[in-house]
Amino acid sequence: MPKNKDITKTNLNLEPYQIILRPIVTEKGYDRAERKNTYYFAVHPFANKNQIKHAVEILFEVKVVDVRTQNRKGKPAKTRYHRIVHRRTWKKAIVKLHPESKINYF
Repeated sequence: MPKNKDITKTNLNLEPYQIILRPIVTEKGYDRAERKNTYYFAVHPFANKNQIKHAVEILFEVKVVDVRTQNRKGKPAKTRYHRIVHRRTWKKAIVKLHPESKINYF
């Protein structure tokens, strides 16, 4: 089977709008965006770094320099009926842009 970087380990061919789920807007993220030109996104768990880079470049029309990812484990939480449930496990991407590129959230 030929190596295709656009196909995930489960042979899913994801579109850019399916890879980037939402931006993560926090005080820390806003500060990093201003100072280091780095942005945080919640991404599809099966997406790899090349797919994330391509999706950000297509959706926001910017030049991506570096992509780092983190798999965030879902934490236990209590419901109002005193049951323990687990929040979702999700994937976070930290995307560093070229100094000339910028993403406007607002």
